Amino acid sequence: MYHRGVSEPPSIALGADHNGFELKRQLAVHLASRGHRVHDCGTDSSKAADFPPIAEAVARLVASGACTFGIVIDGLGVGSAMAANKIRGVRAATCPDEETARSAREHNDANVLALGASRLDLEAARRIVDVFLSASCTVERYRKRVEMIGALESGGEVSADDVRRITERVRELLHGGVTPARTIAPNDLAVLIDHTLLRPEATRADIETLCEEARQQGFYSVCVNPAWVPHARALLHGAPVKVCCVVGFPLGAQSTEIKVLEARRAIREGAREIDMVINIGALRSHDDELVFKDIRAVVEVTKDARALSKVILETALLSDEEKVRACQLAMRAGADFVKTSTGFSSGGATVEDVALMARTVASRRLGVKASGGIRSLADALRMIEAGATRLGTSSGVKIVAEARAAAGKG
Repeated sequence: MYHRGVSEPPSIALGADHNGFELKRQLAVHLASRGHRVHDCGTDSSKAADFPPIAEAVARLVASGACTFGIVIDGLGVGSAMAANKIRGVRAATCPDEETARSAREHNDANVLALGASRLDLEAARRIVDVFLSASCTVERYRKRVEMIGALESGGEVSADDVRRITERVRELLHGGVTPARTIAPNDLAVLIDHTLLRPEATRADIETLCEEARQQGFYSVCVNPAWVPHARALLHGAPVKVCCVVGFPLGAQSTEIKVLEARRAIREGAREIDMVINIGALRSHDDELVFKDIRAVVEVTKDARALSKVILETALLSDEEKVRACQLAMRAGADFVKTSTGFSSGGATVEDVALMARTVASRRLGVKASGGIRSLADALRMIEAGATRLGTSSGVKIVAEARAAAGKG
């Protein structure tokens, strides 16, 4: 069985310098024979070629989620591993034998395999590759170590755990009756915000302003339509701000296949979070299995790419019973968040809806994103107090400015 039990073999990014060109060519044939989709990142001949840009190309395909695994080849496999490991989200391991390959996967969840062409013949390389691709990291104590490795490369990036701790601290202050203006740091609010621009008339200049504001304010992400994902990713290169993309937006009435294609492309182009709209009509028709499969299909795409999934309910169109049922289906599907609204329907987030959703998903510790109609510091704090762990708003700059002004008075 292949990685994570997917129904088809994982896709592979494959690259080599001139020393590994011939081995790469032969391994490409081997991988194709096993059903893998291979992305060849070069080099294309035995002429001298530097390994760093080739290793980078492989690593970026893996880090973006476009490919599940990467294989890089040079003379010894050491330099390519070092280059690949410079890309955030990549764990490259040089593996001279099958035992090392198995350990790299099972103990460290390596996602890029580095091979030394001068030390391996084709048969040995094939065996190492097969072991690497068939093993997986499932033991809890090893998973915790992998999380520690990821924490080392954060470089100031705010993790999901950081956001959770900040949210809990803000909520404690609010429930404790402490005056928010004097106690809640503006930066703590900023990292709870998905800075959002989903208007159909948004221009390239608007997206550039959005991303620059997100950099300056320290927002958690920018949330954009699919067409703007590559541009947003390029603008935010080197910044801790993530790119979030909407899928099935804003009606949720697209087929599951279209939502999956949207999610895959968005992740391939740089999105690290996907906000999908459920099939609202199916939910109201009590076709829960269709709704579940629709959510699950997108969740599987995000999990394979180590991205986050948020499920938009469009609460203004639902009864309380339907909201609860939608939350339960999102939990069953393995989603990371439930989200109130698209902002394009008859209403946005309400304190009552956020509280209901937070209670429903509390047992599985899903996040709750309040979105739609959050335009002031007071709105933001009410949503957090009700149970929101993320805020989707186009008024983030105004909200943080209000928080700074209030803190200054305090």
